[in-house]
Amino acid sequence: MDVTDRKILALLQSEGRITLTELAEKVGLSVSRCQRRVRELEAAGIIRGYRAVVDAAAMGYGFEVLLFATLSRPDAVTEFDAALADVPEIIEAQRLFGEPDYLIRVVSADLPSYQRLYESVLMHLPGVRGLNSTIVMKQAVHPRPLPEHPSHEAPPSADPA
Repeated sequence: MDVTDRKILALLQSEGRITLTELAEKVGLSVSRCQRRVRELEAAGIIRGYRAVVDAAAMGYGFEVLLFATLSRPDAVTEFDAALADVPEIIEAQRLFGEPDYLIRVVSADLPSYQRLYESVLMHLPGVRGLNSTIVMKQAVHPRPLPEHPSHEAPPSADPA
C-alpha cells in the first residue's frame, strides 16, 4: 500500500459519497487508474464495504450500554460469537484478552427496553458466567476514520521530482 492508496482510503472514509471523478482529481490520478486502485483495495479486503453513519437516537435507539461478558468455559467462544451475531441490538463486540472476555455495545430505546433485552436474551447467551453493564452517558469521540498513517510510522515525504 503506497501513499496514493492511503490518500484514497482517507478520502473514502471521510467522504463516502465522493464521485470517482472527484476522488481521482484529489489524489492526482486518472479516473481509470483511480477506479482500478479502488477495485484492488476492495478485492484485497482493505475496503470492506460502504455505509451511512446514522444517528442512533433519531432511529429510536437513544440508550447505549457497554456490556462486559465473562464466559464460563473457553470452549463456548464459537457458540457465543454466533449468538451475539443474532442479536440486532448488539452493534459491536470485541473479544478481549484476560477478563472480561468480551466488550459488547448494545443499543435500545431506553432503560426498560434494555432491561427486557438483558433478562430475556443477554443473560441466556451460551456460556455466560457473568455480565456487567455500564450505561453510556455521552459519546465523547464519535466513530471516525482511521488515521492516514500509523502513529509509529512517519508520513512519507513527497517526492521532490
